[in-house]
Amino acid sequence: MRRRDVIAGVASAGVIAGGGALAIFGVPSAEELTGTDGDGAVHDPLETETIDAPGSEAGTVLVPEPGRVTFVDIFGTWCAPCIEQMPALAETNERIGDDVQFLSITNESVGENGSITEEELVGWWDEHDGNWTVGLDPAAELTERYLAGGYPSAAVIDESGRLRWSDSGIKTADELVGRIEAVLEE
Repeated sequence: MRRRDVIAGVASAGVIAGGGALAIFGVPSAEELTGTDGDGAVHDPLETETIDAPGSEAGTVLVPEPGRVTFVDIFGTWCAPCIEQMPALAETNERIGDDVQFLSITNESVGENGSITEEELVGWWDEHDGNWTVGLDPAAELTERYLAGGYPSAAVIDESGRLRWSDSGIKTADELVGRIEAVLEE
């Protein structure tokens, strides 16, 4: 009987300690859990609508772009950390240049009956100095594929369409450039 009480007590302490660690440090990323970058899955490209905004033209793009390294930023106009991330994204885009497909996407409903109008999205993009391709993901297909646990999320996909790295949270330009260059150099 005493042995069961001891085992139950130790197990309870472990659950409480684990919960406390999650509360303090947050949920670990896939990279932290597995020690590897990305999930290794190869995904077929999805056609994504783009909008006419600074640095972006209305139309469609394939994500990921076949035969080219792709960087995807997932954001929301309602997300304060996404706003904070914008300067690092702008610097990363400037430093990487045309070496990769560089895209930010939102899965917000945009349009006449949406949560945000296209005009409001363009205004938000301009206000926060977006100057690269911005796309819409209304069915959340790309978001589901590449969201790394929260907003903002970033992902780097290699030329074959394989997810090489993804993580959520605010990153510096040096972190983002380093992740992209690591895939470019392979």
